[in-house]
Amino acid sequence: MQYKDYYKIMGIDKKAPQAEIKRAYRKLARKYHPDVSKEKDAEEHFKEVGEAYEVLKDPEKRAAYDQLGANWKAGQSGFQPPPDWDAGFEFHGGTTTGDHVNAADFSEFFSSLFGQRAGGFQGSHQAQHTRGADSHAKVFIDLEDAYHGASRSLTLRTTVLGADGRPEVKNRTLNIKIPKGIKEGQNIRLQGQGSPDISGGKAGDLYLEIEFNPHSIYKVKGQDVSLELPITPWEAMLGANIQIPTPAGKVDLKIPPASSSGKRMRLKGRGIPAKVAGDFYITLEIVLPDKLSEQEKSLYQALQREAGNFNPRAKLGV
Repeated sequence: MQYKDYYKIMGIDKKAPQAEIKRAYRKLARKYHPDVSKEKDAEEHFKEVGEAYEVLKDPEKRAAYDQLGANWKAGQSGFQPPPDWDAGFEFHGGTTTGDHVNAADFSEFFSSLFGQRAGGFQGSHQAQHTRGADSHAKVFIDLEDAYHGASRSLTLRTTVLGADGRPEVKNRTLNIKIPKGIKEGQNIRLQGQGSPDISGGKAGDLYLEIEFNPHSIYKVKGQDVSLELPITPWEAMLGANIQIPTPAGKVDLKIPPASSSGKRMRLKGRGIPAKVAGDFYITLEIVLPDKLSEQEKSLYQALQREAGNFNPRAKLGV
């Protein structure tokens, strides 16, 4: 996937006000309109210009795109947006171009950034009714908050047009309650925190899409949580009763004798809480001491003599 420089496509400076963007679009749309243009690849240029305008004419999309561009490295190929590039960025109900632009014609680059909000192209007329448009934002929480529930203060970035016609990013802070058992991809709905209604009706709602912050020891898949558990060679060989961490607190675990590295164990119902809770998976990882004392070395040599017939590579034919 190739990065799209929308400003270059439109032939404008990154500081261009909204009025200049509109003028540039009209000029290029006339130049490349496939019904009248004799330019080479006019239809492709027309779609490309329409896509660029769709982003730059919308202050929210433009501000988010500008933020992404700040981290873009010239000459980089195989572009992939960071997974959290839009975290905390508030998007309202979306806009329609009204300029014969079909979102289905937009590039993979556009879809990767705004694909989940493409539906907004059809939802901009809510303001004509009795309720403002809904807003959407992706937020990150800790896994432990999903286990216990929590009250958190979150700061969202929202976009307004400044006096110079360029989008400005403003912060607003919200206090939210995170319900116990929430999963990644689920939404928290904050009633009346979306866009105001211009005709005096009720404001829309704000939907916060939940993602988990990367965790130092746990991994999450759906409702299941997993942990790579370091154990000693003697715990693996002889078995052991040990305590292990979980997001809900320490629990006892019995390691059976002769456990190999990579052995996977399951604690049923110890994943993210729910009516049918997820499971907690443990993968054993045998860890050796960095150094051995002379006595420890002698013990390993004695073990080597006693277990000399054991060949872990027998299945490899060596």
